[in-house]
Amino acid sequence: MNPDMNITTNPSREIPTTVSHNKEHNPQNSLQKNSKNPWGVFVLLATFLLLAVSAYIAYMLRYDFSQLDFERKSSIFGYGFMTFASTLLVFKSGFFIYTLYHYFKYKPVASVSDQELPTCTVIVPAYNEGKQVYATLKSLAASDYPMHKLELLSIDDGSQDDTWYWMQKAKKELGDRVSICQQPKNMGKRHALYRGFNEGKGDIFITVDSDSIVDANTLRLLVSPFIGNKKCGAVAGNIRVLNKERALLPKMLDVSFTLSFEFVRSAESNVNAVLCTPGALAAYRRDAVFACLDEWIDQKFMGKSSDIGEDRALTNMILKQGLHVLFQKNAYAYTNVPEKYKGLYKMYIRWGRSNVRENLAMAKYVFTNFRKESKVGARLLFVNQFLTILMSYPFLIFMLLFVATHPILFLTSTLVSILIVTTFPALFYARKYTPSESFWAYTYSLVYTFGLFWITPYAIATAGKSGWLTRSLPQAA
Repeated sequence: MNPDMNITTNPSREIPTTVSHNKEHNPQNSLQKNSKNPWGVFVLLATFLLLAVSAYIAYMLRYDFSQLDFERKSSIFGYGFMTFASTLLVFKSGFFIYTLYHYFKYKPVASVSDQELPTCTVIVPAYNEGKQVYATLKSLAASDYPMHKLELLSIDDGSQDDTWYWMQKAKKELGDRVSICQQPKNMGKRHALYRGFNEGKGDIFITVDSDSIVDANTLRLLVSPFIGNKKCGAVAGNIRVLNKERALLPKMLDVSFTLSFEFVRSAESNVNAVLCTPGALAAYRRDAVFACLDEWIDQKFMGKSSDIGEDRALTNMILKQGLHVLFQKNAYAYTNVPEKYKGLYKMYIRWGRSNVRENLAMAKYVFTNFRKESKVGARLLFVNQFLTILMSYPFLIFMLLFVATHPILFLTSTLVSILIVTTFPALFYARKYTPSESFWAYTYSLVYTFGLFWITPYAIATAGKSGWLTRSLPQAA
């Protein structure tokens, strides 16, 4: 069939192939963009008005809080709960200090020379991605990487839209620099990657989502840790949000991603145990992949084949081999994120289910002698994550009881906590990128606390369910 026939395209929607991420790119530009968006300005003002009013009300109700605290301590159940909550708070505070220490010790690896760079296969699985896959392949082809050492392989996983047309267009323009192929039917991202792993010839596999673009130096920076560290089995890239100017949720997620990657993963990398290499940008040593490839493609949970969390699962299996999993803060990819609440909660449900599954899998080996070097860091990271899952239902029940018995105290104390706790990610983002956009951290905390608090309990209850949830045809702009 002629690829130019019977396809729907959206040429009016321009998709960037390069992005600037440095703080030096004039923070005033972002402030001007926010000022041109009345809805965004209103949301930010409403956020801080709500938090300020809550802080004032909390101050006025300080004696009520003291009375509530006294009532809790006067009963055996209340005293036990307060003791447990205080112990958990001490652990979380200590873990934060531990993370902060390792964050400051972390240093990304500088790029090695062209002669030292390994041969790489970049695998780009695509499903219903439309024109964005074209931009992805173009940005990869523009990489500052020796052409004879770079293999680009894109796989159409049975798309129902014009994805194959845009892959063919990229192939026509890039020639032998890119190879494209189609799955006989939609089989899922894991199977598309599996095909890429088996067909790729590189010593290093790089996976890039088809809705992502990369900087020119991203690939060489991403693979450089493998050269100096022979125990390095995988490397996670640094993910930023590509579509943050299109809606408010992506602006919030960009701040959240910065903390999740540049703070959390930097610390995890310093103990050689990054827990998840993101699908949007990750690199894997070929030998490490093939050591667990059969187990990975046949992975099951509760008797069903796993079709989610392929990135977390592969990371887990590589850690289990005793290899290091690192993070490269200087290797950037920019990816599209949901712009509406429905897409956001579906993405978080998928991540939550994967988190439950892989924490159970990690529990089977993390306290064994799985690596020769220190295992303390990996074990602490696991305990922190597992506690979050373990305590989700008790704290959900406590929250509902608190709401039912003291709704005003619950609301004000929660909002004041958001105001205090969120200051760290806001300052972290402001220091590294655009100060004016750091305020979205507070709005994101409100959205997460009141709109997504149910995700982890629901993900635990439905951990056995499969399905990508967000795999639908892209909507026209």
